[in-house]
Amino acid sequence: MLNTQQKISATLREARQKAGMSLRQLAERACTSHATILAYEHGKKVPSTATYFRVLEACGNAVDILLCRRIRERDGISRGEELSLVLELADQFPIRASRHLELPSFSEKSFPKHG
Repeated sequence: MLNTQQKISATLREARQKAGMSLRQLAERACTSHATILAYEHGKKVPSTATYFRVLEACGNAVDILLCRRIRERDGISRGEELSLVLELADQFPIRASRHLELPSFSEKSFPKHG
């Protein structure tokens, strides 16, 4: 599992590569040096939050933040137990999909002819 610094490095490298930019091109667009971009991508330096967003935006990305609650064992429930509870809940729903797909029949009259 990647730590935060490794995730930042990997994200910056991936964003630059997907944008098809060289280190120098990105550095110019992000108003920094190519050596600094290289240091970020190799995890030798960690950008500030503002710089991180600026570099990602220079690659043509929008930056949105989504917070998701992560359940951990220290919260009193293991991930395995959580999955088990979710599957138990799903089993309580009475609706089951049919094994056979039923399609409505269409006649030629249903479709206008183009030509």
